[in-house]
Amino acid sequence: MLNFITWDVSPDIFSIGPVTVRWYGLLFAMAFVLTQPLEKYIYRKDGRTDEDVDILTMYMIVGTVIGARLGHCLFYNPDYYLSNPLEIFKIWEGGLASHGGTIGILTALYMFCRKYKFNYLWVLDRIVIVVAVGGACIRTGNLMNSEIIGKPSGAPWAFKFMRNAETFNGVPAYVDPRHPSQLYEALFCVVLFLLLFFLWKKGAGMVRGLLFGLFVTLLFSFRFLVEFTKENQEKFEDALPLNMGQWLSIPLVLVGIAVLFYAYQNRRQPSLPMTTSYK
Repeated sequence: MLNFITWDVSPDIFSIGPVTVRWYGLLFAMAFVLTQPLEKYIYRKDGRTDEDVDILTMYMIVGTVIGARLGHCLFYNPDYYLSNPLEIFKIWEGGLASHGGTIGILTALYMFCRKYKFNYLWVLDRIVIVVAVGGACIRTGNLMNSEIIGKPSGAPWAFKFMRNAETFNGVPAYVDPRHPSQLYEALFCVVLFLLLFFLWKKGAGMVRGLLFGLFVTLLFSFRFLVEFTKENQEKFEDALPLNMGQWLSIPLVLVGIAVLFYAYQNRRQPSLPMTTSYK
């Protein structure tokens, strides 16, 4: 029987002179390339235009990158980055946080809705369907980078990350087969996409806040649980009862539950794309 899976994939796809194309960058870009046609399909079905999605996508890209970078810098290593603020701009050196990306997306979409008179929850209910696809792409990128690895595991699907040189408790990561936590999250995002898309097709998008509340509750509940299979990303987390990913997930789960309660309380009110002030 197979005891583990040897993972020895290069994070680089190819190099041309000083330029190197990496799997993570490609998959990060694919998160937007794949989701834009899907979002346009959803918007057309709900009576909106492709132009709405084109503008929305620009807000999403900026919000995701800025939020994810600031989230990594301020949540996981604030002392260093506040002392060296110019290092924050070196995004090519790595360091993005999904919780920060979530906050960045929510902020960017709020600004989009304010400017173009869209109903905020109506937009969120539809954007989370494609965000789930993007999450799967990004976590697959983490797998290709052999980063955010799991704790040692004896499961037959455990991965031995041959290209990860980090040491945990004095033991190099590649010595023991480990939980492919990146793969767990990527697969969960695929399942979440299928669920949300199915519910939207069945008319759940007409209940304001339902899809967004469900997405946030399920995604960050799973994130809280999957963190138990991961190695801590920063040393200071070793002294905490929960790691940073779990602490950041708790308030988002509560937000999701609150939005679901709101959706239930207002389930008979029609969910319209534009605010009442739009003319």
